[in-house]
Amino acid sequence: MILAAANLAFSYPGRASPVFSGVSLDIAAGEVVCVLGPNGVGKSTLLRCLAGLSAPGAGSVLLEGQPIASLSRAAVARLLALVPQSYETVFAFSVRTVVEMGRAPHLGLFDAPGEEAARMTEDALKTLGIGHLIDAAYSEISGGERQLVQIARVLVQAPRLMILDEPTAHLDFANQARFLSLVRRLAASGLAVILTTHAPDHAYALADRTLVMSPHQPPVLGATGEILTETVLSGAYGVPIRLIRSGGHVACVAELDAQ
Repeated sequence: MILAAANLAFSYPGRASPVFSGVSLDIAAGEVVCVLGPNGVGKSTLLRCLAGLSAPGAGSVLLEGQPIASLSRAAVARLLALVPQSYETVFAFSVRTVVEMGRAPHLGLFDAPGEEAARMTEDALKTLGIGHLIDAAYSEISGGERQLVQIARVLVQAPRLMILDEPTAHLDFANQARFLSLVRRLAASGLAVILTTHAPDHAYALADRTLVMSPHQPPVLGATGEILTETVLSGAYGVPIRLIRSGGHVACVAELDAQ
């Protein structure tokens, strides 16, 4: 098991109720786990706890069997990579430089990225269909392009686990499809992936298991095809949701007119 989290809870100081509680989640090599739920249930905060960037108020997170809080940030970065919803920089870095930063956990204190990092950077950008941006200024490309650059950075980082916070939020339809295909290929190669999304359809397309976080119900984790029922989704999002199945694919439709 690459990562195992048990009975996690998180609260902000001065807030009466926890952001979330009772979350348990584990993931093995080659597995994809999706986290679903409406705004405000703590999906992004959960990812930060899993990545060791926020300390949970209760519970434990083990990375390859060791408490993540006991590991150095460099040791964590060699095993795990987090792609947040947005990544800003005040420096005028090129796309090439941003992606090459992914090699930092594998370099010595005074080492600079070399030929291997340059090759990996070019390959990652080409894989994501944005090789033409390699010398562009990161601050001047679109939000969707920045998201793809951050995913390229993770590919160069070469972790065992990739954690993605709403990775398709800024992507157009074509790039969403390319991204879903990429995740399937990465998982097939042995990479473990945890991602949040607001699209249950993506969970059906990708995830071996899905964690559903709800404002009024305990979190539920299970096999995607078994757990993502109309009842569970409708309860989590607070609107009637109908599943439409066709040719092995599943689409989710919110029936707002039924209310």
